[in-house]
Amino acid sequence: MRTPDEVVAILRLHDQGWGTRRIAREIGCDRETVKRYLASGRWASCRVAKRPGMLDEHAGWIAERFTRHHGNADVVRQDLASELGIVASLRTVERAVCHLRRELTAATLATVRFETPPGRQLQIDFGQRRIVLEDGEVDKVFLFVATLGYSRRIYVQAFRHERQSAWLEGIEGAFRHFGGLPGELLLDNAAALVRHHDAATREVEFNDRFHAFARYWSVRPVACAPYRARTKGKDERGVGYVKHNAIAGRRFASFGALEAHLARWMREVADVRVHGTTGEPPVVRFERDEAAVLRPLNGRPSFRQMREVSRQVQSDACVNLDTNHYSVPWRLIGAQVTVEVGDGQVRISHAGVEVACHDLRLGRRERAVDRAYLHGVVPEEREKPGPVEADPAIAVAPPEIALLRSLAEYEQLAGGGW
Repeated sequence: MRTPDEVVAILRLHDQGWGTRRIAREIGCDRETVKRYLASGRWASCRVAKRPGMLDEHAGWIAERFTRHHGNADVVRQDLASELGIVASLRTVERAVCHLRRELTAATLATVRFETPPGRQLQIDFGQRRIVLEDGEVDKVFLFVATLGYSRRIYVQAFRHERQSAWLEGIEGAFRHFGGLPGELLLDNAAALVRHHDAATREVEFNDRFHAFARYWSVRPVACAPYRARTKGKDERGVGYVKHNAIAGRRFASFGALEAHLARWMREVADVRVHGTTGEPPVVRFERDEAAVLRPLNGRPSFRQMREVSRQVQSDACVNLDTNHYSVPWRLIGAQVTVEVGDGQVRISHAGVEVACHDLRLGRRERAVDRAYLHGVVPEEREKPGPVEADPAIAVAPPEIALLRSLAEYEQLAGGGW
């Protein structure tokens, strides 16, 4: 077997008039080898008879299982043993599917890019980032990012959590910022919005509250395929752009300062930059083609103002709402109450009568407790007397503590007198 360079030399020497014997002596090979290469006129690899493999007759079955198991050759090997009774090593299976792995990788990376018409689509996503405050304290912030599919105009809002309430508030903030409603909301499979998404059948079950939110605003929610963000048709990387452009390397005096900075950044940076795909500033493209296509809001109030849930009063005379606790009169312990959220307040009513009202807490595991609701259970703080000079030799008896309930009540509960 000669190398390609040697075969080229054989052909060149033959063209110069050398005989086969002389060429064989020059190259250092047999004369018959020279004749074979002169007859073919080119280099050819050594022909080796291919032996039939033990998996060749099952090539179609292996290809189907390899695709079903997303490229996991070991699972295919297990199926071969359990279903077909073929015991093969993992290396044997990997050699049989090596050409399929390249195709599967290419199919995973392939993206059919498509553009959406004006006013049709709003992509929404959440990301998180740690920010540094002026005093050096590090705080975690959650960034809601909404991007219009046509103009690529961006809306950003910062939150302290990523619960469903933040998603809904961020979407409504985007509606108000853009001044209208798109046709559909394109989102990943966030647990706060999507209850179940079957990757095979593409059947999507949205969260009941998010589904009601979409009906309230007359927008159609669309979830991209699980683990395939490329099914969006275009990946705008809005969260990454905000992280690395808006807040990268910056310090903020407070959370409010961060919100003010994001509002200025959207207006002075994100809206006026020249987008790499469209070649135009997003605000120019928005005002020219998209603003008039968005459906008007018509002064519709926020969906959260309509929020009403039922809760049971816990043993600490509080109701739980989004991990935060709000107190009610202690006599309602164990009762079902109605909780209404709106205008930054939490109103709690029982039997149609409002029994408590608190400011809405935006953090996690916070407690809004009004001690007036615990009157009769927790003793009121007594006015502490001022300091007096006392003779250390005279012992001062502790003040008498009055019983909060009479003994008759305890006798009634116990079923008789002591």
